Amino acid sequence: MNLRNPVYAALTGPHASFAEVRGNARRYPTAVAPFLALPDVPTEQDWADAAVLVGSGTTAALMRPALPVPDSFKLELEIDLVQFVAPDSLPAADPEAVVLGADDVPEMLALVALTDPGPFRSRTIELGTYLGVRRDGELIAMAGTRFALSGHTEISAVCTHPSYQGQGLASRLIRAVAHRIDSAGRTPFLHTGAANSAAIRLYRSLGFTLSDEMKVTVAQAV
Repeated sequence: MNLRNPVYAALTGPHASFAEVRGNARRYPTAVAPFLALPDVPTEQDWADAAVLVGSGTTAALMRPALPVPDSFKLELEIDLVQFVAPDSLPAADPEAVVLGADDVPEMLALVALTDPGPFRSRTIELGTYLGVRRDGELIAMAGTRFALSGHTEISAVCTHPSYQGQGLASRLIRAVAHRIDSAGRTPFLHTGAANSAAIRLYRSLGFTLSDEMKVTVAQAV
């Protein structure tokens, strides 16, 4: 099931044009996302190719069920992650949500730095469509699409400025992004940290169901 190895499914599928490739190893350009991908059962050669692809002394992140890291990589960090799939009832357009573009990236990066929803870099916006809400001209909330798989698209970078939290903006943007995903004939899914109880409560309240338990494994190529 491609949801168990979403980065590899994306980089060998709809996001293949982004892939930096060596053998069976794939990665996004570092300005786009920090993620490295390997086949479901990587061989010793796959790991060797990954180490060359990442580059000695450089870190990359794997997102998948737990995978032992070989001597060609130095484990730096592991984060428990949970994956959820959206219900059919989730999508709902939102008239206040606007499509964000390249000119909005500095504000998007500032909002991410303030709220830490997960990796978002200078070219992440190229991966999909990002929606935002503005008040008095200020970007106060956003969400968008990141990994594109066959049949599924990931909702990502869900964040709200601290001064505007508790107003339901995250729920509205999740529904609005899901509406765009659903309109393209795909099913929305997302990830969050297993310890992020507030996010998990929100997603469950919207009808998301747990589909897997995974890890983000950050490792440095030796």
